[in-house]
Amino acid sequence: MTDAVSCALPTARPAVDDRTWRGPDAHERHDILRRTRSVAIVGASDNPARASYFVATYLTGSSPYDLYFVNPRAETILGRPAYASLADLPVVPDLVDVFRRHDDLPGVAAEAVAVGASTLWLQLGSWNERAAAIAEDAGVAVVMDRCLKIEHARFHGGLHLAGFDTGVISSQRRILSR
Repeated sequence: MTDAVSCALPTARPAVDDRTWRGPDAHERHDILRRTRSVAIVGASDNPARASYFVATYLTGSSPYDLYFVNPRAETILGRPAYASLADLPVVPDLVDVFRRHDDLPGVAAEAVAVGASTLWLQLGSWNERAAAIAEDAGVAVVMDRCLKIEHARFHGGLHLAGFDTGVISSQRRILSR
């Protein structure tokens, strides 16, 4: 299974041609991740087959972030407490990573604004310009249709630009002999 597939959500979203919102470029996304200290995963699941579980597992073992899981139907995820809502968290998360249906995204954006989050991150496959407007109007940075796991790994040497692990930790390209 490729990383892109493992992070994808089956959502109804506008065609690429209908998109008017422009998100942060790679340098801005890198800056967001560098500033982030705590991440709340909304829609986190205790099911290993779900993309949110895969991302949570990666972030738990490969990132410096303090992780908080939001799922009103779960008590624990990866041995950590799960919270019913962002408002129930013991901290204000810097970044809210969202694994929810398209129609739920504006409500999650409003909740992220209400708790004082700095960034709303909609996972790969999630695009909702109304949710982006809610967050940006309140001064919250927005990233849409990007996988937090993939972006973190890419910026920290774990992924080739094509999306796979090269096993090489270097900024130099290998020269292939002919």
